[in-house]
Amino acid sequence: MDPSILDNIEEIKQIDSSQMLSYLENIGEHYRKAEKNSNKILINYPKPSNIIIAGMGGSAIGGELLKDWAKNKVNVPIEIIRDYSLPTYANKDSLVLVLSYSGETEESLSAFLHALKKECMLYCISSGGDLIKYAKETNVPHFIVPSGMPPRAALPYMFTPLLIAFEKSGLISGISDELSEAANILEKISDENSPEIPANENYSKTLALGIGDTVPVVYAHGLFGSVARRFKQQFNENSKIPSRWEVFSELTHNEIVGWEQPGKFSKFYSAIFLRDKNESMQIRSRIELTKPFLSSPSNMFEVWSRGKTDLAKMLSIICIGDFTSVYHAILNRIDPTPVSTITQLKEKIKEFKTKEKILSELTKISNAN
Repeated sequence: MDPSILDNIEEIKQIDSSQMLSYLENIGEHYRKAEKNSNKILINYPKPSNIIIAGMGGSAIGGELLKDWAKNKVNVPIEIIRDYSLPTYANKDSLVLVLSYSGETEESLSAFLHALKKECMLYCISSGGDLIKYAKETNVPHFIVPSGMPPRAALPYMFTPLLIAFEKSGLISGISDELSEAANILEKISDENSPEIPANENYSKTLALGIGDTVPVVYAHGLFGSVARRFKQQFNENSKIPSRWEVFSELTHNEIVGWEQPGKFSKFYSAIFLRDKNESMQIRSRIELTKPFLSSPSNMFEVWSRGKTDLAKMLSIICIGDFTSVYHAILNRIDPTPVSTITQLKEKIKEFKTKEKILSELTKISNAN
């Protein structure tokens, strides 16, 4: 790794040829646009007995964020499904939100099919594809988001509609104020971590350099569990490296033992703690007591949330993680945008013709309407 790359704007542009950094540099504006677009959402279902959010990868993470954010705000159970089928309990009183940025994800299409069969209250969010096609043909309400982005970069456009849909369903209120604060803070963070800011003043560059050739393990608590998952996914897809995530206090009952052989295994890992100035005394004590059992201080980092509202806190940490993963890719002279392994796997999966069977069933239902 050549650290000087991170302060060479021309080299950064050459390596990041698909311009993943451009999404991050304008992240605050993306959330503002996403809110403006999402205010067009129309959803008129009665209050559900439970909510199921179905999706995969960069689309599903919005559901995870919503679940953590809504934990102390919504008195209806929320479950995230990353699978082909819905839980047995799903019925006409369930609100099923199907998310697929491309509209072509076969697991999401299958969940959509199951929701139709179970006569659930159904709503779809996508940029197009077969999901929107069959939503239109079966008269399922839906919302179309801007297309042309890598799904993970489309988080503002996939997550914000969920918040607005919840508000318009009467489940929450005051989301506009939280989004406004979040956008303001994201603009500051993107300015502070932009490519033009040198590594010695840029936390995301510093963190990428600190991680180096190690495997980042992201530790979080409470509100930030889904944020840690997002960190991990961004290291996978942008940096093209393995990564893991765990949550307190659970990790102190198992994960911590995995660090007992520092000379053999743990030297290959870095620990990243996601922190908040208002974290409870119990959690803060647990984190501080855990640190000495892990790797050396040089392989231990903290990312602190910013803002007053839960949404701003979550998105502020996500922004740092996104920047860090991209800079880590650039350090290794890797374009962060392409995900060739996923593309190759999807091509092989096509041989099983699962998607064709799902679409065939959807066509039958559509024709029956």
